[in-house]
Amino acid sequence: MDTSKSRKRVLGAVLLSLSVIGFGSVGYYVLEGWSVIDSIYMTIITMTTVGYGETYPLDQHGRLFTIMLILMSVSIAGYVFSTITAFIVSGEVRQILRGRRMDKQLGKLRNHTILCGMGRIGLRIAEEFLRAKVPFVIIDQDGESLEEFSSVHNIPCLQQDATQEETLLEAGIERARSLVTILVEDKDNVFVVLCARSLNPDIYIVARLGEEHNEAHLQKAGANRIVSPDAIGGTRMASIVLRPSVVEFWDEMARVTGETLRLEEMCVDDYPRLAERTLGDINIRKRTGALVLAIKSKTSGYQFNPGASTRLHRGDVLIVVGSSEQIEPEIWASEFCDVSSL
Repeated sequence: MDTSKSRKRVLGAVLLSLSVIGFGSVGYYVLEGWSVIDSIYMTIITMTTVGYGETYPLDQHGRLFTIMLILMSVSIAGYVFSTITAFIVSGEVRQILRGRRMDKQLGKLRNHTILCGMGRIGLRIAEEFLRAKVPFVIIDQDGESLEEFSSVHNIPCLQQDATQEETLLEAGIERARSLVTILVEDKDNVFVVLCARSLNPDIYIVARLGEEHNEAHLQKAGANRIVSPDAIGGTRMASIVLRPSVVEFWDEMARVTGETLRLEEMCVDDYPRLAERTLGDINIRKRTGALVLAIKSKTSGYQFNPGASTRLHRGDVLIVVGSSEQIEPEIWASEFCDVSSL
């Protein structure tokens, strides 16, 4: 049952009960000439059938009115009881409390990622975000998969339509750093990209591509990167045939030292005192244990396997490999905050 509909039914049951109380009170006030308090009291004990007896002796009209009020009360009591019971038994109260907690979580999110879609690919992406300790929120219309994931990992999830502007706003699109949309239909991904780009022009968007001929549409919509799972899967399978040792190396790399190794990017702008220093001066390998595989420059593109004399500049991005501890941003900040000690 939809939560909003359940709330409306409970509210309707309460209003109906109050209406009957008002009707009964007015009836006794008019027919018997009692005071307001006496009329309300008589109505309440009649509706609840507590058996306290009549407040004052009733005439014939009053007794007929009381009979009608009792019959109305019995019918309404059954409806109210069934509505409230269904509301509680179906877990609506728990959902409301969870929704309030989720609203607080969403309100606190900053520089997070919005994941639109929670299928097999979405589950892998979410697991990777968890390992990287990246704050994120999931949007999907499949409530069962969302509830299972959210209950285990305490991640905010919205069971809504990601193509709706209101949904993206609720997910904090204006405060988000990035968005990943992996909906089944390309047209839905295009619409999500369009909405996200209009609501946050600076957000970084990655979109799933199902049909190759729709790539141009996603580009025009504003996606920064477009990923085709079919293309990646085909390339991967071909690589296994053509370069089996290389693929095996990447697969086994995580088990070489008994701990998980990860590829990560480190922006020089996040550690501004690294600018205009060489890799030899910084000595990243010695200080963190991480290995610099490449440097991405805004002007010259990628430089692979950089040497010790390579100088870093503002805007450069280091592609490094290391364990989770070796590429932890806090460790890098503590090691490189005071460059005078390098």
